[in-house]
Amino acid sequence: MPDSNLHKLSALGQSVWIDYLSRQMLKSGKLARMMEEDAVVGVTSNPTIFQKAIAEGDAYDEQLKETLESGEEDPKEIFLQLSSHDIADACDLLRKVWDEGEGLDGYVSWEVDPTLAYDRDGTIAQAKRLHEWIDKANLYVKIPATEPGLGAIEEMIALGKSINVTLIFSLDRHKEVMEAYLLGLERLVESGGDPKQVHSVASFFVSRVDTETDKRLDEIGGDATKLKGKLGIANAKLAYQNYLEAFSGPRWAELESKGATKQRCLWASTSTKNPEYRDVMYIEELIGPDTVDTMPEETMGAFQDHGEADLTLTKDIDGARKLFEDLAAAGIDYDDVSDTLEREGVQKFADSFEELLDGVRSKRGQLAPA
Repeated sequence: MPDSNLHKLSALGQSVWIDYLSRQMLKSGKLARMMEEDAVVGVTSNPTIFQKAIAEGDAYDEQLKETLESGEEDPKEIFLQLSSHDIADACDLLRKVWDEGEGLDGYVSWEVDPTLAYDRDGTIAQAKRLHEWIDKANLYVKIPATEPGLGAIEEMIALGKSINVTLIFSLDRHKEVMEAYLLGLERLVESGGDPKQVHSVASFFVSRVDTETDKRLDEIGGDATKLKGKLGIANAKLAYQNYLEAFSGPRWAELESKGATKQRCLWASTSTKNPEYRDVMYIEELIGPDTVDTMPEETMGAFQDHGEADLTLTKDIDGARKLFEDLAAAGIDYDDVSDTLEREGVQKFADSFEELLDGVRSKRGQLAPA
């Protein structure tokens, strides 16, 4: 299906990633089929999907028994051992994409324990461990873009390790993330490292911005409600403008001459939460070169069915800027929206992770030798 809607999107320079991974998806050949039929060139793992796969099926039972027999009881360690197999297998499956694209795509993301989101040193220690555990060039370790996370991102890039920066909601934080990447690259070059081997994406969340802003606009009422459903896309469009600025000029030219690659924008949270909105609007409105869109399977299917692929990311930038003015005039505090979303985003990741650990504990109870 080389002329599918997702292949058309891919031809415009946007990489298609799927937002979950499971053992069943690998063993059944589903991921390989998605690579062929849906232009999928990357994967971000999702603890909620892992939790369901571990708790509800038997795909992990044999390995879990072996892990328990080895004496391991810590649910976090058990989860890492279980998920590491899937992450490594997916890296192997996608390695050809990585090789052919010279490291642009073909990545699988494995996330740092979200309870470490405000612990810089703890995040660095675990990010190092995950990279050592799966020593593959196309592994991304996922670090949240909290303030302490910025230092961890810079440190890991300086060590030559590829990072997927997640949970970015605000333009200012995105600028700080790009700065952390650039500083890390500069340190890597100064220490004699090779920046060609280091890659990064900045995962900028989209639909959640509208969910929070729309709720506030509804509370304000009146004409303010006409502004609903617009900030997520405008926010991402301006983030892309900041990306174009950060990765141009003399500073970037110097790094690029040594082989450094740009930290692409990755659009995350691209499913439509409000049923009144077009189900593929967060895909259609943010198509542009040198970007990534990580999609849930349902959204991917919807775009294949009725999505329209056209370059939209750089359209009506003035309108995006004016929207920020209109929202401020209506009483929306953008900084408070993004701060709230970051706090809640970290908490949601931590809650999903805890639910996953509960699933591991439950299975451990069922499978533990009597």
